[in-house]
Amino acid sequence: MIRGFDVSQAQGYLDADFWQAAADSGCKFVYVRCSWGNGHEDEQFRHNVQMAHEYGLKVGAYHYDYSLTPDVTADHARKCAAIIADAGVLLELPVFFDLEDADHWKERNSYDFTGETATAQCQAWIDNIGLGTGVYASYGWLEDRVSDRWGNGGSTPIDWRALNCSTWNAEWGDVDDIKAFVWQDTDKLPIGGQLIDGDYMYADNLFDD
Repeated sequence: MIRGFDVSQAQGYLDADFWQAAADSGCKFVYVRCSWGNGHEDEQFRHNVQMAHEYGLKVGAYHYDYSLTPDVTADHARKCAAIIADAGVLLELPVFFDLEDADHWKERNSYDFTGETATAQCQAWIDNIGLGTGVYASYGWLEDRVSDRWGNGGSTPIDWRALNCSTWNAEWGDVDDIKAFVWQDTDKLPIGGQLIDGDYMYADNLFDD
C-alpha cells in the first residue's frame, strides 16, 4: 500500500515546509479538492497542485457535490471539468466525485437517500466529467445502504460495481475488506504539525518510475 493524503482550502495555505514534511514522511500522492457545489473552485486548488508536484507527489482531485438529482449532478460535473481545464494543471490520478452529506445539506434539502438515486448521480457524473474519474463514499454507502445521520435512509447501497470506475472508500480504522482503489483510513495523519485525512492507494504500479 502507498501512503498519501487529501487536502482542501479547509487546511488553509500549505507552505513549502508542509509539502517537504509530506515528502519526508513517505507520502507519494495527494488528492486536492478542485471544486465544490455549483462550479465553485477551491481557493487552494492551483497552489496545492503546484506544490505537490514540486515535491514529487502524484496528484488527483475531488469535487464535493451539492446536488439532489442526476441532471444537476451532470451540470456540476461539466463545471468541475471546466475548472480543471482553466487551471491547466496535470492530474496523474482520477477526479473523484464526493456525494456524501458530511454537513447535512442533503438532509436539510429533502434528499431521498436511496442507493438508486445515488447510483444515478454517480453515473451522471461519470458520463459528463470527461476525465478519468471515480466515486468517493463511506464504506456504509458502498456496502450497506445510503442513509442520513439518523439511519432512516434507503435500504440499498450505491451499486458501485456496476459503475465500472475507481472507488475511494472512506472507512476510518482497520478493515479487512476494502474493495477500493483508494482507502481513506484516518483523519489524524500527522504532517507538518497538522492532522490530515490520510489515504492508502493500492495501485502500486502507478509509482514505478
